[in-house]
Amino acid sequence: QSQLVESGGGLVQPGGSLRLACGANGFTLSYYGIGWFRQAPGKTREGVACISSSGGITNYADSVKGRFTISRDDAKNTIYLQMNSLKPADTGVYYCAADPIESGDCLGPVSKYPYWGQGTQVTVSS
Repeated sequence: QSQLVESGGGLVQPGGSLRLACGANGFTLSYYGIGWFRQAPGKTREGVACISSSGGITNYADSVKGRFTISRDDAKNTIYLQMNSLKPADTGVYYCAADPIESGDCLGPVSKYPYWGQGTQVTVSS
């Protein structure tokens, strides 16, 4: 069973918005850097957004800059990904992942992240 859990996925029309949430069962996420990744059918998993354990540093894939915002609420042990102006290319399974080391580029590689959620499906279609 995954120690992280994502929620908030669903079907939205192009231009719509969705907010994903990532929580954890059994440990406190405030001690970890967090990344959001997505994987479309037939494609490799790619980093979308990430945030440092302090919340002071964020990074985004070029394809989502200006549209997505990552944030964290340590009191709720939750990390959010606000997704606006969604495009069909944003379709995929979205995963959150936790990194206890926080070295290098937090958008990848995926091997940096030892802890993953089960994923939540985001479908952008008319």
